[in-house]
Amino acid sequence: MLSRRQLRILIREKRNLVNTEQNSEYSALLEKRLTSLDSIIKAKHIAIYLANDGELDPMPFINWCLKQNKKVYLPVIHPFSKGNLLFLRFDNTTPMTKNRYGINEPKLDVTKLCPVEKLDIIFTPLVAFDKNGERLGMGGGFYDRTLANYQDNNDISIIGLAHDCQEVEQIPLECWDIPLPVIITPTRTLSFK
Repeated sequence: MLSRRQLRILIREKRNLVNTEQNSEYSALLEKRLTSLDSIIKAKHIAIYLANDGELDPMPFINWCLKQNKKVYLPVIHPFSKGNLLFLRFDNTTPMTKNRYGINEPKLDVTKLCPVEKLDIIFTPLVAFDKNGERLGMGGGFYDRTLANYQDNNDISIIGLAHDCQEVEQIPLECWDIPLPVIITPTRTLSFK
C-alpha cells in the first residue's frame, strides 16, 4: 500500500491532468447530479469550497444555489483556533483574500459567520477516497478537526466531492480521519452509511 504522502502526490498529479474542457464538463455533470438530490433541494445553508489545485470545480453548482436563494458559505482558516475552519457567507460580491496556502477565501467578517451546527450540508474537497468512504485530504487536518464534533449529527449532511479518478483501493488511516457518509463524483453518488 502507498503511504499517505505517496497517495497525495499520485492523485494530485492525476487530478491535475484533467484539462479545462473536461473540468467544465465534469462540473456541469456535478451540478446536474447535485441539483437533483432532495436533500440539496431542501437545504437552505450550504457550505462548499472553491476549487484549487485541480479539484472538481463546484462553481456551476454554487451559482445554481445562489439563484435558488440558498445561503452559501465558504471555509476560512480560523484566525485563533489553530487548524480549524470557519464558514463565511459567500455571494458574487463577497470581498475575497488569499489565505496562507494561496487559496481564495472570504475576507474575515464576523457578521457573515455561520456556526457549523446551523449548516444543512457541508461539502468537502479531498485528494483521494476509497470504497469505504475514507477521505484523504491535503494533510492539514482542517476538515477532520472541524467536523470531528459533527460526524454523528444527523442534522448536517457531510458530503465529499471528487473526480472519479481520485478513487483508490484503500486509504491508509490515521486515528483522526473522519470518514464520509457520502461522496459524489460527476458520474456517481456513493453512500457509505
